[in-house]
Amino acid sequence: MPSKPRPPSPPAQPPERPSPLHPRNRHQGRYDFPALIRRHPALAAFVILNPYGKKSIDFANPDAVKTLNRALLAEHYGIRHWDIPPGYLCPPIPGRADYLHGLADLLAADHGGVIPRGAALQVLDIGVGANCIYPLIGQREYGWRFLGADIDPTALASAETIVRANALEGTIRLRRQADPAHIFQGLLQADERFDLTLCNPPFHATAEDATRGSRRKWRNLGKLDPKRTLPLLNFGGQGAELHCPGGEAAFVGRMIAESAQFAAQVYWFSSLISRASNLPAVQAALKRAGAVEVRVVPMAQGQKQSRFIAWTFLDLDARRRWREARWKAPR
Repeated sequence: MPSKPRPPSPPAQPPERPSPLHPRNRHQGRYDFPALIRRHPALAAFVILNPYGKKSIDFANPDAVKTLNRALLAEHYGIRHWDIPPGYLCPPIPGRADYLHGLADLLAADHGGVIPRGAALQVLDIGVGANCIYPLIGQREYGWRFLGADIDPTALASAETIVRANALEGTIRLRRQADPAHIFQGLLQADERFDLTLCNPPFHATAEDATRGSRRKWRNLGKLDPKRTLPLLNFGGQGAELHCPGGEAAFVGRMIAESAQFAAQVYWFSSLISRASNLPAVQAALKRAGAVEVRVVPMAQGQKQSRFIAWTFLDLDARRRWREARWKAPR
């Protein structure tokens, strides 16, 4: 009697690796979907099994990503209302948190190893977007105050709704940059001081580049299916969020040139740099602008490698005076 064919073996489990996320990041390891679903039942509709038989969500579905973000913000940061208009950037929260933790370490390095916390610290988010992610996480983790800036009135209206719904008006302010050609000019007031600025700059040079990049990503992930209609960009994004003339390097170059005009108003300027090949041009621009100190801080999320670059025009003595005037002495 012929033996029955054996069922196919399940795919080999990927090796367990230490999390590449920052040690203070709340999102270490795999998401605990059973626990998240118990407390946030709406997530259940989007949970699937990945090729390894583990619970995940369909990251090709913008509604799934939005629902996961809503659950994570409520679970880990106490954000009870969070939503964004259709088509706006829906960012992966663990990576956004990592940037903030890296910036906190940058401040601590100048502060006896102690992270300065509380409302005395002010942070400027260039391109706050409809999602308002950086101010939400930064305020919850460190108690910092934020000014979120954007050129898009719809994005600012969405961010304002989130801020008001979570009673954060006293710690998160929003402001429109009326001139898309500028970043700091026309935005910062003469008497304002910021301990940090942060930015997730538009990556692509054109809308066509953004679309090609998304299609290439799907091919690499093996998710292109001629029978299935996939979004061009699974995390969404409006034009100004995704592309600008010259792409990431040109945008950060403009930011650097303008930052020199506000050298005395900011302790550390910073920006994400998604493409490592852009670093030499950015570092050369900082040298031309006269930055006193530059730091490149590596980050990683899963297989994705990233980094942020930070720069200051303040010498050591000016930074000491700044800390004495604005930060609490380290305990």
